[in-house]
Amino acid sequence: MVRLLHAIVALQTVLVFVQSITAGLRTTVADGHVLHSAGSYTLWIVTVAHVVVAVLAWRPGGGSARAVWYALGFLALITAQVFAGLYHLTALHIPLAAALLVASVLYLVSLRSTRHHSSHPARAAA
Repeated sequence: MVRLLHAIVALQTVLVFVQSITAGLRTTVADGHVLHSAGSYTLWIVTVAHVVVAVLAWRPGGGSARAVWYALGFLALITAQVFAGLYHLTALHIPLAAALLVASVLYLVSLRSTRHHSSHPARAAA
């Protein structure tokens, strides 16, 4: 279940990055808004799946509840991001997008380093 958690966070991170590309396309291509809109709903669905996977990794899997709190917080922020976009609140939408990308990358790096250290007990003890 931990591998699935890492995979879903990696997918979420890639989708947040792709959203920055489609945001640029939105301003330069006639139908760019369609790509950006489709990407936002796809990202929201992946984030909901992230919450489900985090809960499964925590409760039955015996993992940390930290992943659940991160997933719930990210879901709340992605939901706010979707609404900010729908209501054209660009002063909120753009900085929140940047913060979501940074948060997602940092969490992915954190998960990967945790997995790396936990798979090598001698390194974790050092």
